[in-house]
Amino acid sequence: MDVIIIGGGLAGLVSGLELARAGHSVTIVERKTYPFHKVCGEYISNEVRPYLEWLGVDLRALGATHIKQFQFTSPSGRSLETALDLGGFGLSRYTLDQALYEMAQSAGVQFLLGKQVETVRFASDGFTLELNDGQVLTSRLVLGAFGKRSKIDKQLQRSFMQKPSPYLGVKYHIRTNARLDTIALHNFPDGYCGLSSIEDGKFCLCYLTTRDNLRPFGTIPAMEQAVLFQNPHLKRIFERSEFLYEKPEVINEFSFAPKRAVEQHILMAGDSAGLITPLCGNGMALAIHGGKLVSALSSQYLRGNIPRTELEHRYQTEWSARFARRLWVGRTVQRLFGDKWLSEAAVTIFGAFNPLLRGVIRQTHGKVLAVE
Repeated sequence: MDVIIIGGGLAGLVSGLELARAGHSVTIVERKTYPFHKVCGEYISNEVRPYLEWLGVDLRALGATHIKQFQFTSPSGRSLETALDLGGFGLSRYTLDQALYEMAQSAGVQFLLGKQVETVRFASDGFTLELNDGQVLTSRLVLGAFGKRSKIDKQLQRSFMQKPSPYLGVKYHIRTNARLDTIALHNFPDGYCGLSSIEDGKFCLCYLTTRDNLRPFGTIPAMEQAVLFQNPHLKRIFERSEFLYEKPEVINEFSFAPKRAVEQHILMAGDSAGLITPLCGNGMALAIHGGKLVSALSSQYLRGNIPRTELEHRYQTEWSARFARRLWVGRTVQRLFGDKWLSEAAVTIFGAFNPLLRGVIRQTHGKVLAVE
């Protein structure tokens, strides 16, 4: 086997599709079965739209919405808006991942679904992986696209795993009366909630907060009424919308700390390489971009054009050049939000100097990804 990819999210699917089309043998190990929901804001920057369409993803047929405006509200409900210079589109992970999965299957990618990688070992210039069902796989390369936090992170003793993370993410799909062309970011004490349109007239409602916010109330609905409802925009959304899940998707213990793109010879992509803060709303674009980057360099290695040492060095260097600043901006800007006083100040400052807000947004969006 040329490549084993751990994780079948956007980065894993894109890199697997590209490598299979380049003639390499690829297996993706994914612990869930398609289609499935994920905690995700489901807004994608237009920087990757031409590339996805070049891959063969028919975004119009999938029902992707056009998003061109940004709204920001403080916990008290004060609001400001600005145009998104590059813009983006809304599409659920449920729909987009399923489309890429079907394309990857057609390209020859082998999938092991409902299975989990327990250990990864590197020796004699190759990898050995053991799955939770006892199956043992070997490959020349391993790509880590397993998301925000994994058993593999713990096995590799990655530095960010040494510190507990306070964050909790919650996602719903809803039907509500809101603008289709706008992504909104509604702040509340110690958290923020994004609302953006997706396919079939639905909206993605996804928020980030801390376990400390949840602990006094015991349940997510009780916390939402006590904390999120302090923002009148969120109170109206929750009270006047149709919620399409019986219960929300929830994730916790994920870290926004810096991560290395190469760990013990495994090339990391997507959230495994670095998680952008949700308020920047661009994690899906980074995952797609990262999948393209890692597959191009991996193919050069598999064809014998570059040695492993050069592959790893170039990938870490190019990944940092493309994404490190965007992640740093996200972590820095995040400090302004979730804090009641700072959020109110941000509305005042950004409202008075709108070009400043648009400049911050540009820093978290990349240039349009070239197709080849």
